[in-house]
Amino acid sequence: MNVKIARHLLYVSRAPDPDLLALLTERGWTVSTAESLRDAQRLIAHVAPTVGLFDFYSGYTIEQVASFESIFTEPGMGWITTVSRAQRTQSQAQRLIQLHFFDFVTLPGALRHVVDAIDHAYAMIALDMTGSEGAQFHDTDMIGTCNAMQGLFRTIGKVANTDAPVLVCGESGTGKELTAAAIHKRSLRCKGPFVAINCGAIPHSLLQSELFGYERGAFTGAQHRQIGHVESAHGGTLFLDEIGDLPLESQVSLLRFLQERKIQRLGSHETVPVDVRVVSATHVDLDEAVRLGTFRADLYHRLCVLRLVEPPLRERGKDIEILAYHMLERFRSDSPRRIRGFSAPAIRALYSYKWPGNVRELINRVRRAIIMTEGRIITPDDLGLEHCQDEPALTLIDAREAAERHTIEEALARHPNHLSVAAEELGVSRATLYRLMHTHGLRVSGREAPTEHPSSEEGARAGPISDEFTVKRSKKDGLDAGPLHPTPSGEIQL
Repeated sequence: MNVKIARHLLYVSRAPDPDLLALLTERGWTVSTAESLRDAQRLIAHVAPTVGLFDFYSGYTIEQVASFESIFTEPGMGWITTVSRAQRTQSQAQRLIQLHFFDFVTLPGALRHVVDAIDHAYAMIALDMTGSEGAQFHDTDMIGTCNAMQGLFRTIGKVANTDAPVLVCGESGTGKELTAAAIHKRSLRCKGPFVAINCGAIPHSLLQSELFGYERGAFTGAQHRQIGHVESAHGGTLFLDEIGDLPLESQVSLLRFLQERKIQRLGSHETVPVDVRVVSATHVDLDEAVRLGTFRADLYHRLCVLRLVEPPLRERGKDIEILAYHMLERFRSDSPRRIRGFSAPAIRALYSYKWPGNVRELINRVRRAIIMTEGRIITPDDLGLEHCQDEPALTLIDAREAAERHTIEEALARHPNHLSVAAEELGVSRATLYRLMHTHGLRVSGREAPTEHPSSEEGARAGPISDEFTVKRSKKDGLDAGPLHPTPSGEIQL
């Protein structure tokens, strides 16, 4: 179902650009302008704009921009901002842009870029509202700005328009059920029911009655007819959660329904046709499960016509901070204090932590912090991440040095008695290799004088070179367990 969403723009600026207003009108936008927070709030309440343009470039201070944060979180609106090159470098401005804006455009520049960004924000809002008859956003909607999530949103839009079975894969806590619900909301079945079943929680002895229902008198205690989960999803979407945990002996019954699209209630001889769209989810590697024989290959191929992958939270970059602030806004009322936000160490801890529980764990930690904090700023201790706050971030220089050292060690291990051969393999001179070994704390000792000498003063001081040497790791790696001696086979032994 296609929902027509009004192209109404709220333009917040101290000096609206007439050329931009003309271009917006030409593109089909109805524009309302405001300068103050009060005017903006009034217009949002009365005309319900779809997209907002905040003109930071027009002369607002950082403090003034921060005062508008309440409208930036307005449900159902997407925001774009314009900034100068100087404003873009301010850390507070960067934080506000990351938290609240779909995109930003640097001015002075071509005004068509501003309109293009507004059109993109409108398209994203329209995508989220398609299939829900213009309903506003809810707290349970999916949030994500990273490339992986944007790709997932695009895929959801594509698969929602078909009736083919979908398999959603991902770690526990990544939001697989939200993805299934989003597919249902954007599909032609959006008016039908969305029925979720936890396949791992149904014992084999109860599978038939839970999934397909039963007739009165089918067994002791069956006092009336009971409609099963599958039949109750008729006309809508059946979500089979944790399908990888379904016992092997229970998979046959489910496979038969997927093949015939008919069910038979327990205690009945009649078959009932059921029209459902099947979406399943699992944290289990089903390809491996099929190989091991714990999951039926024929059932797997029935379920996995279209495959979606939920990215783990640790790979979603700035989404971690965005989600944390979103949950803070959602559960702020749980605390009697007026919590302002997260401290800088808390933000660093959020990024340092590996999030084994993914988004579900993030929600729990933020919610607990809101309740337990004794101040107005959430700290790493409040989040239970005090052990992460002092972990240093790996810089590009550190990464390059580590990679260089590792490559040299590997080459020396392959050619333990031939320094010249190792240097040739690495694409450097023998003198350069010796200098790099000295830099990384890899020591060479030998009985013969070198045939080449380093040209640098640092290398010349390091002593003679021989193709017979001992490599010794430096203490900074915590591996100083004595010299490593090459054996006749070429291996290195302690």
